[in-house]
Amino acid sequence: MDNKEKYIALVTGSTGGLGTAICKGLANDGFHVIANYHSQGKADAWKEKMNAEGYDFDMYQCDVSDYDAVGAMIASVEATFGPIDVLVNNAGITRDGAFRKMTKENWDIVMRTNLYSVFNCSRHVINQMMDRNYGRIINISSVNGQRGQFGQANYSAAKAGMHGFTKTLAMEVARKGITVNTISPGYIATDMVMAVAEEIRNKIVAEIPIGRLGGTEEIAHLVSFLASKQASFITGANYAINGGQHVY
Repeated sequence: MDNKEKYIALVTGSTGGLGTAICKGLANDGFHVIANYHSQGKADAWKEKMNAEGYDFDMYQCDVSDYDAVGAMIASVEATFGPIDVLVNNAGITRDGAFRKMTKENWDIVMRTNLYSVFNCSRHVINQMMDRNYGRIINISSVNGQRGQFGQANYSAAKAGMHGFTKTLAMEVARKGITVNTISPGYIATDMVMAVAEEIRNKIVAEIPIGRLGGTEEIAHLVSFLASKQASFITGANYAINGGQHVY
């Protein structure tokens, strides 16, 4: 990869189903992957599983909703391994409920984890990327940030906000060789979705024209493409990858 042995990619929320596929996909494509996580117990089991599959990711614990903690994590990564070339803002949670019953706590925690984290991580890498005239920022949003979803006012607002952020930052840094893009997955066959009752899953699938849930590897493939040098003319875009469930 040019004069660098490996480009460095930081993936937040790495131990979930989608984060796992993204980490593996980037590693398979030659990136040095730094895996961020929140829960130590889950991370230990995840690392053991990844090692068994032949992957040896460097891992960093950090609450990405905490601006100062993110700054410390990124400073440590860069001091140890070098500058971050690719940032994948993947961390996210849900706290669903009808808006009339939604607590401020559930609004705040979703906004902090899903949206503030995008600012926190991007803000701590952007100047270094600008200094080097190279960078890739990829924000993982959701179909429900595009179309809305009953019971997800907090989640949909945060995910829609991610793409508003993407569009503006993309324009600001385009001349510095940095691209900023959004991916908006539909319903993907992660452990969380597969844990839903089969009857409900069947109703979800019935609404997807392709007739199935998406695969985590399909999202990861798109991440790897946008992270590549060959995607240098794509910026400010929002890639809908939802099997035709929402088209516009």
